[in-house]
Amino acid sequence: MQIFILRHGVAESHEAHKADARRALTSKGKSEVRRVLSLARGANLTPDYVFSSPLLRARETAAVVKKLFGTKDFVETKSLLPAANPQAMWKELAALKDAKQVLLAGHEPHLSNLIRFLLGAAVVVDLRKGALVRIDCEGLLGPPRGVLKWMLTPLLVRGR
Repeated sequence: MQIFILRHGVAESHEAHKADARRALTSKGKSEVRRVLSLARGANLTPDYVFSSPLLRARETAAVVKKLFGTKDFVETKSLLPAANPQAMWKELAALKDAKQVLLAGHEPHLSNLIRFLLGAAVVVDLRKGALVRIDCEGLLGPPRGVLKWMLTPLLVRGR
C-alpha cells in the first residue's frame, strides 16, 4: 500500500477568535495544497481512499484532494487528530484490503509520529504545512514495515 501523508495547508491564525476545530484554510493554504498535489499527480498519485481528521482545516485539505482526483471514498476519523495514537490509524489502514493508495490529511505532531511509526525509525521529520510524504508499506499484518519514497513541500514546489 502506498500511504500519502498530507499536513493541512496554512489555516486561519489562533487569533481569529475561533475554536481550534473551526479554523479554516486560508486561500494561500488551499493554493499551496493544490500545487503540491498537482505535482504529485505526475508521480502517479491517484488515491483510492482519503482519510481526514474531523478538524475543519484538515477536512478542507481533504476536499482539495477529492476535487483534484475525484476520489469517492472519504473517511473522517479521530485517528488523525493531533494527539491520536499512530497505532489507531494503522489499524484502520490494515482493514483496507483492496486499497493501493491511501491519502491521510491531518496535523502535527501526530503526522510526524505516524511517519516514525510507519518507518519503524526514530527519525525527526520537519513536516511543514501543505507537505506531502509518500511511504510504501508491504503487508498490513503485524507492525508496519514502511519505506520512505519521497516528500514534497510547498517551498520545493515553488522552486525556491
